[in-house]
Amino acid sequence: MAPAQSPAAPAPPRRTALLLRLLVGAQVLYVLGVAGAGYATTALGKSVVLAAIPADLHTLADGDFVRLRYAVGAVPLARWRGPAAPQPRQSVYVLLAPAGGPAPAAVLGVFGQEPAAGPGQAVLRGWVTDVFARTVGLRFGLERYFVPAASPLRQDRAPRPLRVQVRIAPWGQARIEAVSE
Repeated sequence: MAPAQSPAAPAPPRRTALLLRLLVGAQVLYVLGVAGAGYATTALGKSVVLAAIPADLHTLADGDFVRLRYAVGAVPLARWRGPAAPQPRQSVYVLLAPAGGPAPAAVLGVFGQEPAAGPGQAVLRGWVTDVFARTVGLRFGLERYFVPAASPLRQDRAPRPLRVQVRIAPWGQARIEAVSE
């Protein structure tokens, strides 16, 4: 007959302390990595202007954010450059040609795989939301914008065309720098 096994002994205090330190260290590294990615996007990114309109100004009455609808968020299906038809929730890369100055960037193509950007071009990473007969709906993670208290967007209730200056990092991550009319 086999001897009865005793319940598992608790981990020694030294081992538990080491594990706790490793977990806290991993969390600190994660937060620093997220902050560092944001600063790297600003430092290394290419500045591009995108055309947008506020999707719903009524949300400003309830909070400090407004949803933006970008012109590059609805691309003609003819600009699709993937090997197969686009699918909802598919990651995509939009090749942009900045027009320079205040003019919005033009979409050169939407790709299923990351394209090589030429001189002066930028690649914006996003995903497919909808596929229609003639257009592809896209999102980029830039659709929510904090509106400062002194912004004219807070006073106006009619949606006006906006110019959104975006900084796009070489790896496709983007962040909003400024919004103007």
